[in-house]
Amino acid sequence: MLSLQSISKVYGSGANQVTALHQINLAFRASEFVAILGASGSGKTTMLNLIGGLDRYTAGDLLIDGISTKEFKDADWDAYRNSTVGFVFQTYNLIPHLSVLENVEIALTLSGVGRAERKARATKALESVGLFDQLRKRPNQLSGGQMQRVAIARALVNDPKIVLADEPTGALDSKTSETIMDLLTEIAKDRLVIMVTHNQDIAAKYANRIVEVKDGQIIADSHPHTTETAARGKRLGRKSSMSFFTAMHLSFNNLLTKKTRTLITSIAGSIGIIGVAMVLAISGGTQAYIGTMQSDTLSGFPISILPSTSLDRNFSDNYQQYLQNQYTYPTEDVLYPYDRLLDSALHINTIDADYLTYLEAMNPEWYSDIAYNFGVTANMIVQTDLLEYKRVNTGSISWQQLPPSADFVGDQYDLLTGDFPSNNHQLVLVVDQNNRINVNLLDALGITYTHGTALHFDDLVGRIMKLMYNNDYYRYNSETERYGARGDYETMYALSTAPTMEIVGVIRVKPGSSSTLLSRGVAYRSELTEELVTNGIASDVVQAQLADDEKSVLTGLTFTSGQFDATIRSLGGNTIPASIQIYPSSFEGKDQIKTYLDAYNEGKEVEDQVYYTDLSETIISTVSSLIDTISLVLSAFAAISLIVSSVMIGIITYVSVVERTKEIGVLRSIGARKKDIARVFIAETVLIGLFAGVIGIVVTYLLSIPINAIAFNAIGVEQIAQLALYVAGALIALSMALTWIASLIPSRIAANKDPVVALRTE
Repeated sequence: MLSLQSISKVYGSGANQVTALHQINLAFRASEFVAILGASGSGKTTMLNLIGGLDRYTAGDLLIDGISTKEFKDADWDAYRNSTVGFVFQTYNLIPHLSVLENVEIALTLSGVGRAERKARATKALESVGLFDQLRKRPNQLSGGQMQRVAIARALVNDPKIVLADEPTGALDSKTSETIMDLLTEIAKDRLVIMVTHNQDIAAKYANRIVEVKDGQIIADSHPHTTETAARGKRLGRKSSMSFFTAMHLSFNNLLTKKTRTLITSIAGSIGIIGVAMVLAISGGTQAYIGTMQSDTLSGFPISILPSTSLDRNFSDNYQQYLQNQYTYPTEDVLYPYDRLLDSALHINTIDADYLTYLEAMNPEWYSDIAYNFGVTANMIVQTDLLEYKRVNTGSISWQQLPPSADFVGDQYDLLTGDFPSNNHQLVLVVDQNNRINVNLLDALGITYTHGTALHFDDLVGRIMKLMYNNDYYRYNSETERYGARGDYETMYALSTAPTMEIVGVIRVKPGSSSTLLSRGVAYRSELTEELVTNGIASDVVQAQLADDEKSVLTGLTFTSGQFDATIRSLGGNTIPASIQIYPSSFEGKDQIKTYLDAYNEGKEVEDQVYYTDLSETIISTVSSLIDTISLVLSAFAAISLIVSSVMIGIITYVSVVERTKEIGVLRSIGARKKDIARVFIAETVLIGLFAGVIGIVVTYLLSIPINAIAFNAIGVEQIAQLALYVAGALIALSMALTWIASLIPSRIAANKDPVVALRTE
């Protein structure tokens, strides 16, 4: 069954060597009660540890069922202890944070036995030692004799061939000792029981074989047995394994026994999570608010196609070299040819008939309106407060076109008085948030005012002007051979063909509005532009100018580059718009419009491409980038506390390793592998990380309540702090991951502890 062949055990090295056993030859029968008798320090406990696989012999061989153990690896010894050997210790070595039943079950868990069978077998083992009614109690609720019987039940639950008892009655009174010895005697009827003791009376009374040891050698054997022959290349028992769930259960129970420390550690570990979570919550809430603002408010902002747009371009190698040297002082004797039109980042959009046709084919469900601005100049005459007549200089009054969507204007602007324009000849006055207007506007309209004195809305609402079509405003002068304006503004003002333009209301940007499309001045409906172009194309001055593209019919001067087109456009003679504003119908529609516009540029030369400007995207991108930067900086600071707390948890895990050293020895004695021991402490720190993460997330959600209330009262924004569930889950996972990393060193220390030394720890 079991034999020791020339076994020696030496501790230390060199001059510090100590021989614990020397040339031990001893064989055991399959079922007998052997007492190894000897004084303290004789080597008897060392022999028991070698037999149990807790320690390794220095020389010789240990045979189990005729199988040599010389080539056993750690996994083989673990499997041997789990399936072949059962230990009974003098100090019981029960795990205090497990119940009686769980202490017995643990050996079966390492054997991979299923939950139901494990419970049944452990219960049966406890019943066999008379403890059926003590299953749910903890070890500290039992007497010494009861605890020893639990230890015996644990030793027997895997039905081992060998039971090793180290001074099993050393901590018991005489009456309880008899009970335990009777139990061991009964066990020895069908298996090998080896008991180490220094009590000759107990050995003589209960053992059927006594082996006496002195100074590491056998000096007597009352019933010797023949040594078996060794066989090679076999394994004993099946591989032991502890599931992560079991490790988690052990660690969870241990943490429950130290509730206060666990809670304090978890709270300390949660501080970093709270910091990061709050930053992400506020960042997420702000981004959500921006997204809502973009979807609900800014989605109606137009996509603008302007005459030119600023791009990050690189049309030529010359431009690339220019960019590299524009802020430095080149030392080479070279020149870099630079063409502003070719190399500038200012791209000129080519809006032509083909592009307009492409826009007309766009899905009308994507947009609510398209506004075309032709750059035409409106000639108007006004009667001043002094009853004089003058031409209105529209260039000095911020003469601007209203967005075509009345709903959009209503969303962004408050009507302070009057009405929004309802036809082509009605105007609206735009003031800033302080109800201010530029004095140039008052001068242009001929309004008398005193500087520093406020005007009433009625001083401007109802003010009229006369719109002059080209044929009413321009007359050909045969002497100068040029077209010029009528000099008599009063006569022009009285023309029946001149439409009356009236200011019908005053509007102001709403508080908290995301952006202001209109500046202080006068705004008109987009239909007025179409009216001016229609009349302009048919006018004499435009026809005359179209007939001569070299010289201006207004000034008589020769055109330079681009002046002809600018003149025709100003007179309303160009049917191709100078700029286009597309008003999306929804946030989704905006994305579809942009995709559609991008498709136009595919395959075209850069010079022929048309680029757009998305005002809302520009606003959102700028704000989002700022928020992301701030969030990143704040998260970095919060992450420092997260790392510090993880290091602290690693230190506390090491303290736990020290505290649970004896438990490590117990687990190793019943077959736990090194990786199983490491898993126990990894599970413990991961649990703390879980608790810390959950506490951090709960606190974050609780803090969000007052933060949101304060933000709403201060700036009117709801849910400024909102942490998405997936982010909360990710932070909990991060907390667990960091604590897992923190556990690696302490868990390795635990796994490498000598089981013999661990069992001796008090």
